[in-house]
Amino acid sequence: MLFNVFQIPALVLSAVIALVSIIAWRNDFIFQRYQFSVGAIRYHKQYVRLISSAFLHANGWHLFFNLFTLYFFSGIITLVYGWLGFLLLFFGSVLAGNLFSLWLYKNRPSYAAIGASGGVSGILFAAITLSPMSSIIIFPIPIPITSWIYATLYFAYSVAMMLNPRHYDNTGHAAHLGGAACGMAFAAALTPTFVMENALFIGIMSLPLCYLAYEILVNKRAR
Repeated sequence: MLFNVFQIPALVLSAVIALVSIIAWRNDFIFQRYQFSVGAIRYHKQYVRLISSAFLHANGWHLFFNLFTLYFFSGIITLVYGWLGFLLLFFGSVLAGNLFSLWLYKNRPSYAAIGASGGVSGILFAAITLSPMSSIIIFPIPIPITSWIYATLYFAYSVAMMLNPRHYDNTGHAAHLGGAACGMAFAAALTPTFVMENALFIGIMSLPLCYLAYEILVNKRAR
């Protein structure tokens, strides 16, 4: 089935995000006032941006891919944790991703970002933590890949891009990784049985994150 009742919270949330994003495309003041901005948060205490930025997107494709992913991975999260758990995980991951970005780029006041990717990453990687041996299809490539392998490759790529930034890359990898780590921690804390059963795969998935932590905390990279 392409739809079930456990995806209703994601549909409602997606509708709100889509509506706000469309409004912001036509109103630059809203876009500028509520996007994630290191300078505005640090120096003007505009903490609402830590959450409001999730309701803004650069364009239709950015919005579509986030909501597409959110929809297809929301069902298992709502089934296991309920609609309240789904919302707590989504907004907690948004906050975690943006706080990680704020800490990482605190000396770059011009750094700005938008999108629900931190929250979506939290939902996605909590779902993978619950079922790392399931298959995932990377749209639009119709070839299934085992979830834990996808997660490992995704983390490795994101870490590499963070540590070796490219001028053409406009992706907020820090928000993605912060949200994903929050999702994994959420699943581990509330459903430890799943984590223990899949400890090997989750450990492999976590290796790029451990390497990132080493580079940031020990070698002071990407700051």
